[in-house]
Formats: sequence, C-alpha cells, structure tokens
Amino acid sequence: MKKSVFTLALAFVLTSGIASASESHSSLSKSTEFPIENLADINLNSFCKAIITGNYDMVAELIEMGEDINKKSLGKTPAMYAARYNKAKILSLLIEKGADLSVKSDQEKQTAEELAVNSNAKEAIEILKKSGKK
Repeated sequence: MKKSVFTLALAFVLTSGIASASESHSSLSKSTEFPIENLADINLNSFCKAIITGNYDMVAELIEMGEDINKKSLGKTPAMYAARYNKAKILSLLIEKGADLSVKSDQEKQTAEELAVNSNAKEAIEILKKSGKK
C-alpha cells in the first residue's frame, strides 16, 4: 500500500512539473518580456533581436540591406521594441529612416510611445516626444 501511494505521489509530482514547464514555455513565446539571455530561444525576427540587444551597427546594416523597418514581429514593430527596451539611439535611427510611430501593437493595442511610457524608458520617451510624430 505504501509503495502504491508513493508511486502515485511521485507520478503526480513529475506530471505537474512537466505541465508547468510546458505552460511557462508557451507563455514565454506569447510574451514580449524577453530576458536577453533567452533571446535565442524566442521566435522573434533577427532585426528585432538586434534592437533588443542594442546592436546599433547590425540594425543600421540590416536597414541598409533593405530590412522593412515597419514589419511587425510577434505583434510589435521594430520601433516598439526600441522604445520598450529604451534603445534610444536605435529608435532615433528608425525614426530617421521613416518608422511609422502611429501603429499599435497587436496584443496591447499600444503605440511605441505608450510602450516606452509603460516601461519607464526615459530616453526613448524624450526621443519620441522630440520627433513630433504620432
């Protein structure tokens, strides 16, 4: 009797651990709160990954090669990622190259400026205000 109770309890613990891992993985893929150390595992395009990591040279080079600066990845534009993660220099470049700041994110229905405000991304907020684009 003790063995069967122990086996049942062990099976429950193992099963719930697998379910938790599965839930956390699926919620991570839907979220845009990316820990940089896990960025390689996220289904985000390379352009937006370069923005989140602050790789200005890569972003500039991709733009020169014809990257669409308004194409959404996981429901957000590159400018939204730059604003959300306070990548001010990259955000300035995107604005200079014609980023559409009036677009809203698919899930939150927020603009780049709203995402910056909600993230307390002070430098990005200043750049967005100075740009005069809405």
